[in-house]
Amino acid sequence: MSAPLAAPRQTADSTTQPGGSATAALAAAVLGFFVITLDASVVNVALPDIRSDLGGGMTGLQWVMDGYTLIFAASLLSAGSLSDRIGARRAFGMGLAVFVASSAACGLAPNLAALVVARMVQGAGAAMMMPSSLTLIREAYADPVKRGRAIAMWSIGGAVAAAAGPVAGGALNLLSWRMIFFINLPVGLAALLLVARVARSPRREVPFDWTGQVAAVLTMGALTFGVIEAGADGLGAPKVLMSLAVTVGALAVFLVAQARGKHPMVPLDLFRSRNVLISAGTGFAFIGGFQGMVFVFSLYYQEQRGLSSFSTGLAFVPMTVLSGFVGVLAARLAERFGPRVPVVGGMFLMGAGMTVLAVIPASTPVWLLAILMIPVGITGPLAIAPTTAVLLESVPAHQSGIASGVFNTSRQLGGALAVAVFGALLAGHAQILHGLRESLVIAAVVAFLSAAANLRLQPPKRL
Repeated sequence: MSAPLAAPRQTADSTTQPGGSATAALAAAVLGFFVITLDASVVNVALPDIRSDLGGGMTGLQWVMDGYTLIFAASLLSAGSLSDRIGARRAFGMGLAVFVASSAACGLAPNLAALVVARMVQGAGAAMMMPSSLTLIREAYADPVKRGRAIAMWSIGGAVAAAAGPVAGGALNLLSWRMIFFINLPVGLAALLLVARVARSPRREVPFDWTGQVAAVLTMGALTFGVIEAGADGLGAPKVLMSLAVTVGALAVFLVAQARGKHPMVPLDLFRSRNVLISAGTGFAFIGGFQGMVFVFSLYYQEQRGLSSFSTGLAFVPMTVLSGFVGVLAARLAERFGPRVPVVGGMFLMGAGMTVLAVIPASTPVWLLAILMIPVGITGPLAIAPTTAVLLESVPAHQSGIASGVFNTSRQLGGALAVAVFGALLAGHAQILHGLRESLVIAAVVAFLSAAANLRLQPPKRL
């Protein structure tokens, strides 16, 4: 029997699903978001060992990272529509199964090319999971206050995974770099068991926008390829110029398809909302800065400071200590003062932290560097949960899947471009420290711009 086309209306203090089903939906969404985010960051500290085992230079390492985040970002736009079409529960379960299987393939990869391909498949599975995980939460909790707290828990799971990824990667790398992928299997299977207990999701008939999806993949893929190859061959290289030309052409096709197509996967009127634009920019700024910082410091610690992968992971531990506490604090601050306070404060902290890290002397001990990273580490739980809540409260319920896809596309695109740009800066200097400092300055400027933009957030309407 097919699922109903619309969820039943609920009173303000109830949940759309029974208590046990709502709890299972939240737990599955948190676990799913945890492994998705973990996989985007856990690989960083293992990159030198992957290069030693499978070969490849800086470009190869960038593709190990960006193979995942690029396909993730490019697929998220249509994944939001897919979640609305087949139902969030089904989309989440399918994506999780693909993610678990491709994680096993990553762990068994015999060469670098196979690893990059498996990482791309991982990204596709993660893209199916991400928007549907937020939609599961929205379906489970009708009351905006309860929903906000549930989203805070979801965001904490992602923030902890992002901060703890290097630590977990360093510990697992003591056994083998392959273990950083095999660890996804038990967590993914647990999430599959939980999602089986979730009530069936409503579905809507949403045609698939093939033109928009292909154009989105070409736009993001060509841009990322161009930036990565510019670091290796220079900005004037023919293949770099060609990739940038493809980027411009594909972007034009995408915009025309969304403006004139009968069934656009990203209706452009969604961007008439100031809150949607600011939320997407905040996600881009945070993930770009955070993942870019972890990427460059992972290489800096091991190749310039001589740390092992495990010691490198431990150097990121202080960033994780306050994540859970700050996530709860952010939810309380948002309830009392509105989302602007924790979001602006969090992005300002990130910019300030990046600035300090960029200007301190090269002789600064690792323990002090680790402490100075704390403001960056707590930005995620402080800013992203309120940002996500604002986004979902600023769009109609039937567009929640699409809005979630747009938000998370901006996040993952930020991460992919940060690795591409920062890696190119590292490759362009004889001393890795020079590229690292330039990367941190860029991240700081973007964070400060995001903080300023969030001063213009509007109170979300209850839609």
